[in-house]
Amino acid sequence: MRILLATLSVAVAACHGASTTRPTAPPIVAPDDDAPPATTPTPAPPVVAPVAARRDHAVESPSGSRNDPYYWLRDDTRSQPEVLAYLEAENAYAAAELAAAAPVEATLFDELRGRVAEDDSSVPYLDGGYWHYSRFEAGKQQPIFCRRKGVMAAPEEIVLDGNQLGAGHAYYRIGHYLISPDNARVAWVDDTVGRNQYVLHVKDLATGQVLADTATNLSTSLAWSADSKTLFYVAQDPITLRDDRVLRHELGTATDVEVYREADVTYTVGLDTTKSRRYVMIELDSTTTSEVRLIDARRPTGKPTVFLARTRDHEYSIDHLDGRFVMRTNADAKNFRVVSIPEGKQRDRKAWRDVIPARADALVESFTVATRFVAATVRTGGLRKVQVVPAGGKAFFLDAADPTYTMAVTDLPAADATAVRYTYGSMVAPTSTFEYDLASGKRTLLRAQPVPTYDPTQYVSEYIHATAADGTLVPVSLVYKRTTPRDGTAPILIYGYGSYGASIEPRLPTSFVSLLDRGWVYALAHVRGGQELGRAWYEDGKLMRKRNTFTDFIAVTRHLVAERYGARDRVFAMGGSAGGLLMGAIVNLAPELYRGVVAEVPFVDVMTTMLDESIPLTTGEFDEWGNPKEPAAYQYMLSYSPYDNVAAHGYPSMYVRTGLWDSQVQYFEPAKWVARLRATRTDDNLLVLETDMTSGHGGASGRFDRLRQVARELAFLLHVDGRPDRRPAWPE
Repeated sequence: MRILLATLSVAVAACHGASTTRPTAPPIVAPDDDAPPATTPTPAPPVVAPVAARRDHAVESPSGSRNDPYYWLRDDTRSQPEVLAYLEAENAYAAAELAAAAPVEATLFDELRGRVAEDDSSVPYLDGGYWHYSRFEAGKQQPIFCRRKGVMAAPEEIVLDGNQLGAGHAYYRIGHYLISPDNARVAWVDDTVGRNQYVLHVKDLATGQVLADTATNLSTSLAWSADSKTLFYVAQDPITLRDDRVLRHELGTATDVEVYREADVTYTVGLDTTKSRRYVMIELDSTTTSEVRLIDARRPTGKPTVFLARTRDHEYSIDHLDGRFVMRTNADAKNFRVVSIPEGKQRDRKAWRDVIPARADALVESFTVATRFVAATVRTGGLRKVQVVPAGGKAFFLDAADPTYTMAVTDLPAADATAVRYTYGSMVAPTSTFEYDLASGKRTLLRAQPVPTYDPTQYVSEYIHATAADGTLVPVSLVYKRTTPRDGTAPILIYGYGSYGASIEPRLPTSFVSLLDRGWVYALAHVRGGQELGRAWYEDGKLMRKRNTFTDFIAVTRHLVAERYGARDRVFAMGGSAGGLLMGAIVNLAPELYRGVVAEVPFVDVMTTMLDESIPLTTGEFDEWGNPKEPAAYQYMLSYSPYDNVAAHGYPSMYVRTGLWDSQVQYFEPAKWVARLRATRTDDNLLVLETDMTSGHGGASGRFDRLRQVARELAFLLHVDGRPDRRPAWPE
């Protein structure tokens, strides 16, 4: 196997003070037929990790200059031979180091695929006189989107076949599709690179002809006007990829009209349509502030009107039905409330009527409106629940059965729905879709996610709390097999995220059942920075309190070991994106706690990224991390940025994955991080970087290709658990 590319022009060296001379292969000698047979095989040359050259580069800021010696690994064009060669060398090194785990990786992939119902389909929903659903065919990677007219017994019509559309592409993803109100055409956007820059297509559903209408560099947002001839879409800034403007396209025309452009670089733009189909909504969102502008769907050339003008820290979202607006708002409600507003009265707060009042102990996450009810996803006690408010009736919560679980209301297009549709899942129960009939009170199971070979009775879930350094109780969701001993000998994997107010839901880790069956414990650390315990839980893990996210995770780790859920020398951690930041922080703060770490597309170069407003997402995230142009924020972010705090100490074994075309966390962040780790750490543990050269932030697009990535990560965990920890012994 080729370990290093011959064309690699960066310095190459063995790790940790070994010779900088690359081992040379023995000379090639022609075979001698008369020579006696060899008795001792020639040993294979040692596997040598690529080590990137250091090149001084000053990163300027109002607070001073920092040297970034691996800045040269940034290539916005993704085409520089030197950079690509380095990434390929890292891939080759990872392949060589993990070759010993290849048999278990193959076994894991077979297990993962064996738990997939290959011909699965979704629960149909009714919209515009058609039942819509998606399905997979056995052996195929992409979904097929279908509809049937009137009843499910009607002939199937294929709206879009992702397998046909994706043929010939290494990466293919349908971002969103939308059928016109007259059911005659479908508009969709797709991505063939993995960088979330989508291309628009329109197809005539009667003839199957793809029309000439198109546009490029788009987000996934689409909206039809009532005439079924006018389509609205959201375009992106070509440099930052910020979703920054709405354009109107009339089918059959070549020139599109800009309807709205958002000048504030901290906002992004989206589109939706109200339940009444009366309005197209232009949704404008920053981290802490919202604004909605409305276009009359019957008059698509009309000027957008502001529903409620943006006010700092006011977040809201709306829907419209039966002559009223229903709004989720944090006005006078830190954890949000839902109010009903007569049309045209939104600026008169006295006209707002609570549908779901504000509560200090309940966070309203989302809602759906129908003529007969309003239903919402509400989080209390750290867990997601569904609250139903019947028209003219008393509000109530739907029941749950497990100690830790997640529920969420489903927003159906039909305004005249008589039942509330919702999903339910837990750490042991696969996700199921139910409907609750308001008239009869009957709950009907529509679909349970099929998981072949899985028996939920063999597993146990728990919901416990760990005490953080400041006394805060941090929720933890756990699952393990009934036969796994609770005596402090089991390996344990702890997963965390803790940013953007995104809560980690306690769902069955279908892929990780392979670990559970091998005696592992799996835990979710619901650390601050998410919203598991409400808005305050989020605010206590962002900006100048971001370090709480990291110390919470460390406290959870220590608690799980102290309570003998896992062995003190067999603790593993995993996180991705902003959860990768969490991984980078904990291995700097408490590396001795972890045997191995998986960091997926990790956001680890906080300072350099947040100082560069040309990088996608940077400007919209000052309210999440802080603006480094402010000295206090600069110093605080610098104090935890994983890349800037790599130190000369022992680290756990680490598997780092990225995608070359990632637009959310650029590939060069993890590449630079690994380069600095190689040059600085004092251990000889496994450190590998794998770059998917054909995908972006979400990894591979095909469902089986994604399973291969998961199998790789699980194989790494098992491989590391079975080999010595090449650091000093765990401190007593």
